[in-house]
Amino acid sequence: MRQPYLSHSSLLLAVLLLLAPLQLVASSNTPEPARLSGLLRQLDLIERLAEDSARLPRDCPSRYHFDYPSFRDDVERMRQSTRDHLSPQRAQPRDPLPLSGDYRREAEVDHEPE
Repeated sequence: MRQPYLSHSSLLLAVLLLLAPLQLVASSNTPEPARLSGLLRQLDLIERLAEDSARLPRDCPSRYHFDYPSFRDDVERMRQSTRDHLSPQRAQPRDPLPLSGDYRREAEVDHEPE
């Protein structure tokens, strides 16, 4: 069975569509822990979509490709920061790790022996 095609733009659109319901939840009287738990579930879904997309063969001979490992690391940082807020280990907040935010990676060039 062939996996469905999920391009980089489709991934971005899926992420934006997944985050849209958070706007509705944030405006309601839902307590913050419940909203953050919903955010964690959406981060899980975003990560699964990115993993599925990363497994697909690259269909365009572009010089640059989406850097899925960096994206996955940033999603994990967001997830961990949210979990730390929901279940603090200590009284003082810690400095969060900065997100990469740069998901463009230059394609690897195959060099043939001379």
